[in-house]
Amino acid sequence: MTDLSEEERQQNRLPESGMLRARSVLKAADSVVFFTGAGMSADSGVPTFRGSGGLWRGFRPEDLATPQAFESSPDLVRSWYQWRRELISNVTPHAGHQALAQWCLKSRSENRVITQNVDGLHQRAGCPDVIELHGSILHDRCHQCCKVSSDLNQITCGCGGNFRPAVVWFGEALPESEVTRSLELVDSCGAMVVVGTSAVVYPAAGLVTQALQRGVPVIEVNPDPVLPAPVLRLTGSASAVLPRLLAARHRSTGEDQQ
Repeated sequence: MTDLSEEERQQNRLPESGMLRARSVLKAADSVVFFTGAGMSADSGVPTFRGSGGLWRGFRPEDLATPQAFESSPDLVRSWYQWRRELISNVTPHAGHQALAQWCLKSRSENRVITQNVDGLHQRAGCPDVIELHGSILHDRCHQCCKVSSDLNQITCGCGGNFRPAVVWFGEALPESEVTRSLELVDSCGAMVVVGTSAVVYPAAGLVTQALQRGVPVIEVNPDPVLPAPVLRLTGSASAVLPRLLAARHRSTGEDQQ
């Protein structure tokens, strides 16, 4: 008898009734917002920010991901982000990333991805128009004038300020334009899928609250679901669950994608 892979075991544990209900929700929705967090990237091998793999040279992320840390020890902070960038460069989007990208590309409805991740894996999978609430580790931003640069080797900006990773650090506000657009999308969507995030840290968690208050169906994909009823829970990893969930019939073509 052939041993099953962990992904196959997760697939077999999914209640088929829950999967069918979730597919029906997506099929009935004119637009779907997918809200993804660290668990989405973890399946590709990216260490979660606060997980066991987050410790670096004895430092916790909370010690380094702050404006104060950068101002006092910019070289140390840059070294940590260089290490993280190298990790990300050696991983690839998994089957869940690919399934989500294909869903968004092939559907004519206004489906969008809002992510708390900074690694660019959604974009590498081909997902269009990703809203990055926490910025991008693949770019730098001047700590003084906020100019964004794709040249990660540039240390000093023309204004005299220092370049830093273009991500949101502890103590900083989320980018206003991304937050506004995310709220607008949630305010008009027909369904929401929350993937790999506890969705309990505000202000990002407010997106889920907003959807529930509107009475919008919310589906959670997580190895350890945390959202309360009436959220429809699909227990399992993003790489195992999303390909099955998004194999449903596309409203745009009427073609069975299974």
